[in-house]
Amino acid sequence: MISTTDDAAAPLTDAGEFLAEYTAWLWGCGATCIRIEKNVGRIAAAWGLHCDLTVMPRQVSVVLSRPGAQGAGQMFTAKIKPCGINFDINSNLSRLSWNIADRAITVERAGDLLEGVVTRHYRVTPAELLLVGLANASFCRLFGGDAAAMLTVLVATLAGYFIKGMMLRNGADVRVTFFMCAFISSALAYGATLFGWGATPDVALATSVLYLIPGVPYINAASDLIGRHYLCAFSRFADACVLTACLSAGLCLGIRLLGIEWF
Repeated sequence: MISTTDDAAAPLTDAGEFLAEYTAWLWGCGATCIRIEKNVGRIAAAWGLHCDLTVMPRQVSVVLSRPGAQGAGQMFTAKIKPCGINFDINSNLSRLSWNIADRAITVERAGDLLEGVVTRHYRVTPAELLLVGLANASFCRLFGGDAAAMLTVLVATLAGYFIKGMMLRNGADVRVTFFMCAFISSALAYGATLFGWGATPDVALATSVLYLIPGVPYINAASDLIGRHYLCAFSRFADACVLTACLSAGLCLGIRLLGIEWF
């Protein structure tokens, strides 16, 4: 709980609705529970309010009250926003919490700023696309792939990552997205085998889907476990396992449909 006293305290209802929505987006974009507690507590303190926060796998609850007003708190809830891991939203929401605390931003203005942040999700820039492709090609080299395999992985990653952003931007289920992207990337990586490019086409195929590995959910699960948010930790771990299974299924389907011999 974070408390403070402030003569210019924010309206309780407006502040509660904002904080519930803010928390739902912060969880949805991949923030840990510890980060959520710090950000929400920072905003509540800046507005002169007590804040008790409960984060669950499907919804969040925010209880607000004014300092010294025992038993007069109000609860506000919001459903988690299933927007997938997005570092752009995550960093901008954290920056918003600091701006509210440092610049004394009102609840109304904070709501406008929040709307501006969350409406920009799933914006894949050319620089981001290229960097992801180069990073995955580097993994190919790390596992012993030659230049032809690296080029194949680069093309497969560029196509898969672009389709991933397009599907998520249009509201596709993240599990279906992972499955489709893994299938497309593995099908494109088969080009190294089909046309006889290089001496390591198997490495190109195996590393073509590494950009889909849900490392952040696994890390967040460990962080929430350390922070004693056990339900959230289990939920994140289960989601990460499901996404891993989806990308594995897409890869296996690509292998089977293209008639590739199993490793």
